[in-house]
Amino acid sequence: MANYQDFFRTSLQRLLVLTAGLCLLLHLSGCSEEGFADLQKYMSDVKARPRGTIESLPEIKPVEPFVFKPEGLRDPFKAIGDSEAAEEALVSIGNGIRPDTSRRKEELEAFPLDSLRMVGTVTMKSNLWGLVKASDKTIYRVQVGNYMGKNYGKIIRILTDKIELMEIVPDKPGTWREQQTSLALTE
Repeated sequence: MANYQDFFRTSLQRLLVLTAGLCLLLHLSGCSEEGFADLQKYMSDVKARPRGTIESLPEIKPVEPFVFKPEGLRDPFKAIGDSEAAEEALVSIGNGIRPDTSRRKEELEAFPLDSLRMVGTVTMKSNLWGLVKASDKTIYRVQVGNYMGKNYGKIIRILTDKIELMEIVPDKPGTWREQQTSLALTE
């Protein structure tokens, strides 16, 4: 039995070697000179073309030096002065619209408006209240006149499907503008 297995193993090895040799011969036969005639013709055509000239580099124009003269200019490394007074002057330049920074901020002003979700309404003593869910998963009850969002958003109307706000947003340096937005019912 062992002789039969050895014979079979050696025959299989010979067959594999013979098959690999035939495959190698077939691959090498594809590399004959006859298949490259068109490539040889193309290469001779390219070599026969007249050679082009390389354009010279463009003339480099000299850059005139700039001399910085700081006389009469403010030193950029020194403080402007009282920053609160400068900010107050900028605010007073505007169109008169500005946020009331002296009032106490409400809880929902700590959250950006896009992180707040209206989840419903409730009527208490004939007043419609809005229910707002903050990003900390707390549900707050709001009414007209409350503030919410980072842009001084004052609630101007509460409907069953949305809460309308009037925000005060910065416009140009030192000016503010009012912008109406709403918070739609999501749940």
